[in-house]
Amino acid sequence: MIAYIYIHLHNLHNTVTLHQLSKWSDAQVILHIGCGERGNEEAEVLKEFPELTDPYSGRPLMERTILIANTSNMPVSAREASIYTGTAIAEYYRDMGYDVLLVADSTSRWAEALREISGRLEEMPAEEGYPSYLASRLAEFYERAGRVEVLGKPQRVGSLTIVGAVSPPGGDFTEPVTTHTLRFVRVFWALDPTLAYTRHYPAVNWIMSYSAYVDTVAEWWRRVGPDWYELRSKLYSILRREEELLEIVRLLGPEALAPEENLVLDAARMIREGFLQQSAYDPVDSFCSPQKQFRMLRLFVMFYELALDAVNRGVSLADVRSLPVISELLRAKYTIPNDKLDEFDKLEQRIKSELEGLRAPIPT
Repeated sequence: MIAYIYIHLHNLHNTVTLHQLSKWSDAQVILHIGCGERGNEEAEVLKEFPELTDPYSGRPLMERTILIANTSNMPVSAREASIYTGTAIAEYYRDMGYDVLLVADSTSRWAEALREISGRLEEMPAEEGYPSYLASRLAEFYERAGRVEVLGKPQRVGSLTIVGAVSPPGGDFTEPVTTHTLRFVRVFWALDPTLAYTRHYPAVNWIMSYSAYVDTVAEWWRRVGPDWYELRSKLYSILRREEELLEIVRLLGPEALAPEENLVLDAARMIREGFLQQSAYDPVDSFCSPQKQFRMLRLFVMFYELALDAVNRGVSLADVRSLPVISELLRAKYTIPNDKLDEFDKLEQRIKSELEGLRAPIPT
């Protein structure tokens, strides 16, 4: 029940990301606002959504979805009003006690409509021609998200979650719509063109993206796994360390790194391929329950720590890389369904036995 944004540069599978959010969210009502996007993108949404199946009811996803389509060739006033129309409808269902998900794609086009209307009214322009009240309008939009106890009888609780997509021209994160939006939201997904070109989907950059709700949701995650916060911090430190080491590799090559540092690169690659990548078209990997996500998180961190211990004992990195269990670990997201988590116990034992069974070569 929060407001957050994802910024997409070009068209980096943001439609598939939107489909997955709509399909697997716990919301009972989905609102998709197509504001100023190209007509073929809106046509794709109108074509794809009726074909998607709601995994909770088995019925067409369209039955709990409302689409508001305002393409780029529609009147500027329609594009400007579409955001308010969608939010008013979302609040109507929220006040009935439903959990509502609203996706606005994209708020950049809405801001451009504001700029055009402001120019026609001969208002004083601010930076890059946007009206001076752009920041307050964005704040008024995102502050409507939240979980509320509705007045009246019977007693009911509803929620509204807002997902805003921002399309900065030329990928410039310093332009006004992006900077003002980042002031008001506390969750940010950055879709990275480099990841998309390497076929890493979802193309969410884990270094640029962030959430200010980590401490808030940590209490809930501890009910799934008591050491979730610590494991998350260790995994993130591996990815951050990889970012630093890649600069050295670009300059001097991998031979300049110590075995422990090369192990960090190997572990980060495994995390990217086996944990962060997710296929929207695979029947098992399309949705990952919190319990499965925690078990996978624990396995990757455990593998790195045991492998680091083996390397420190003198085991060669080549022996670690040749372990058969690595391929099983990378395929776990496809081979272990959400309802068969006991398979992770067997995989965990295999990782421990294979890594602890490695012996350092005897010096001659």
